[in-house]
This record gives sequence, structure tokens and C-alpha cells, in this order.
Amino acid sequence: MKVKELRYSNTNTYLIEGDLGMILFDTGWAGTFPAFCRAMGELQIPVQKVSGIIISHFHPDHCGIAQEIADQGATILIPELQKPFVHAADEIFAKEKGSFFVPIRDGDCKVFPLGESRAVLKGFGIDGELLHTPGHSDDSISLWLDDGTLFVGDLNLLYELELHRGTEIGKSWEKLLKLGPKIVYYGHAPKAVLGGPIEEKSAQDAPLRDSEKYALVEKIMKLIDKGYDIKKIQKKTKADEKFIENVCRMYLTHQNVSVQGILDRIELRSMHD
Repeated sequence: MKVKELRYSNTNTYLIEGDLGMILFDTGWAGTFPAFCRAMGELQIPVQKVSGIIISHFHPDHCGIAQEIADQGATILIPELQKPFVHAADEIFAKEKGSFFVPIRDGDCKVFPLGESRAVLKGFGIDGELLHTPGHSDDSISLWLDDGTLFVGDLNLLYELELHRGTEIGKSWEKLLKLGPKIVYYGHAPKAVLGGPIEEKSAQDAPLRDSEKYALVEKIMKLIDKGYDIKKIQKKTKADEKFIENVCRMYLTHQNVSVQGILDRIELRSMHD
């Protein structure tokens, strides 16, 4: 099974190439379709080669261009448990001035019981299954491949697991870890190779004072709200790209998180490393 990482927006998306078709896991924010096409072009893969789309959960940064890709011939694959959430982001995008969002058309979706996901994936020549992994959201699902590869969307990173023992997040991770994953692909962080370091350390050229860190995180959050990607934020702030990536992930995956909450999690991560 071949996996290709696409990083054309603030959300990591992944191409999984099976023997009978290619699936895209997550899609990114509305307005990123041209960037998606460029990323595909760099890989020399026509957009029309994508035959299926799986969305880890229907938050705006994960489903924003699903319909535009489906318009090129792909089918949006939706387990029944996700069906009530398919249009959850429509209202959010409707409030955005100049939004490029194209709502998902139900006719371009294949809805199926979660228990039949293995058969659905087999139709693309992919051996694996979809699992319900709530915690970040009620509709969150993860994609497990039999070769040990795991895609978890916005499920909290493993280094935070001790904070979530006994919660839905903790229970979802316990279920996934029983499968024995070898590689974990996240929605807003570098992949983790289990048995080795889970994540690379984030290092800045020089330590910042607490007040400077607070101001920097606050600025990064505002730029994320404006739709800037990591590279553009780095040009604006001159901050370390890994630091920006961590702030971005924490901001996008922790609902209503504060600046101080992000700083606390960065500190926790440094202790883990």
C-alpha cells in the first residue's frame, strides 16, 4: 500500500493507493482546491485518479473541498454514524464572506454501515477498516490498514494520552493501540513511527520569554483565523516552523483552547521529549 502525504493547507491530507483505486483521507479548508490540484500535479497524479474520499470528521478544515474533488469523479465514503454531521460545516462557511465552499451533494456520497467498511475498502483494493474513534468529535473515525498504518484525523497525539485516561479520547486510543499500529498519520502533526520517537522536538533558535511566547502564539492564532498556511505564517512572524506547526495543531484540534492552554501543552510536550 502506497501512502503519499499532501500538505497544501493547515490540514494534512493523505493519498492511499490501492490495487483498484486511490482514496484521499481528509481534504482541507474551502478555497484550497487550486492548491490541492497543484500538489497533485507535483506528484504527477491527475485529480481524476482519486476515486474515493474519506473524511475523518466534518469540521471545516477537513471537509472543505470534498465536493470539488467529488466533481472530478470521486465518491465520498460515509459511514452511517457520520451521516447526521455531513452538513455541519455548511452554516460555518455560509457566514464567511467570499467563501469558496461548495456544499456536499448527498447524491455523490456512498453511505454504509461502519461494519461493512472492510468490504467497501476492498472495492478499492485496500485491506483495512474504519473505526469509530470519538473524543475530538462525535463523528470522528480513523482508518486502519492491515499493514499497521493508521490515520486518526484530529484524535489527540499519543504524548497527551495520560491526560485523557478514562475519557472518550483515551478509550479511542486504547482501542487503536490494541491493533498494534506501526505508523500513525495525524491531521495536524508529523507522522509518528511507533517504536521510535513519536515526534521530532520543536526547537527555536533562541528561548523566548513567557510574555514573548504569549504574544507570538496569539499572533499565530490570528493568522490561522485569516486562513494563512504554515509557510505564510513563518514569513510573517519569522518564528520556528515546528513551533508554528505545534501551535496550529493545538489550536485546530482543541476546541476553544486559550493562548495559555496552548503554552501549557507545549510545555507538556517539552517535558515528554
